Amino acid sequence: MLDWTDRHCRMFHRQITRHTWLYTEMVTTGALLYGDVARHLNFNDEEHPVALQLGGSEPADLAKSAKLGEQWGYDEINLNCGCPSERVQKGAFGACLMAEPQLVADCVKAMRDAVAIDVTVKHRIGIDQVDSYEFVRDFVGTIADAGCQTFIVHARNAILKGLSPKENREIPPLKPDYAYRLKRDFPQLEIIINGGIKTLVEIDAHLRQVDGVMIGREAYHNPYLMAAFDARYYGDAAPVKSRAEVLQAMLPYIHDQLARYGKVAGKSEPGGGLKLNSITRHLLGLMAGMPGARTFRQTLSDAKKLAAGDPALLMEAFARTQPLAA
Repeated sequence: MLDWTDRHCRMFHRQITRHTWLYTEMVTTGALLYGDVARHLNFNDEEHPVALQLGGSEPADLAKSAKLGEQWGYDEINLNCGCPSERVQKGAFGACLMAEPQLVADCVKAMRDAVAIDVTVKHRIGIDQVDSYEFVRDFVGTIADAGCQTFIVHARNAILKGLSPKENREIPPLKPDYAYRLKRDFPQLEIIINGGIKTLVEIDAHLRQVDGVMIGREAYHNPYLMAAFDARYYGDAAPVKSRAEVLQAMLPYIHDQLARYGKVAGKSEPGGGLKLNSITRHLLGLMAGMPGARTFRQTLSDAKKLAAGDPALLMEAFARTQPLAA
């Protein structure tokens, strides 16, 4: 998710779940081929397994970018064919690529020829008023013929004109049965469903029909939902970190990142040195649904406290919730 799932966010999520696959923000081929590669591809070893999501429509450029991702150590390359924003459309990639399945197939083949790691595709079920199941079935079939084995299906249409990206996540109706039908029609493929999924019960229901579930905004706004994932879906019975332990686990990382990048203008951080808020903004939902959640968010968003740059603010914010939870 653009501007959300950066390396700090992923490092935080990894403190909650050890096995869940994490995905980067969409990175354009232009940013990698003509920009600061380190800024876009730098990540923490603890993030594995982690996938690099690319945006682009030129097979040669995508192949070069995928190779960079493999060289930097990513576990998967994911091609975005689902983003509906006009900015992305102007670059001729994202959801508008669904209108050109053969081009997507050429892109996938070029990337598969360039790397040894998996190449996957994330897409919608249709674009604008084209909403027949046959459209997405034929799209998946064409890309599968190019060797793609994994499809992440955001089970709603993308409206390319007239709706904002936010509205595109809410207004077009969800049609999970399209993803279910894809699995029935292509049993050899890995079909992962995405879109509007918020609870463990919903996840369980989808997993009876498809191979996997991708959680987006709910994982960001209510990240502790993922605390159940390792035992429930990966058979890992290791102890789950409490919310306080998650925060404590983040402290060494924050100290390290501020020491490395806090005073070095432009080094791996846009707009200058790293600020505490660049990391803490991803933690605001940790107490979602708990007593004191609002106090936690307010404390962690206090401009004066953030300006002081002291990572101890995390534990101060948590401590302030405890009288409210008692």
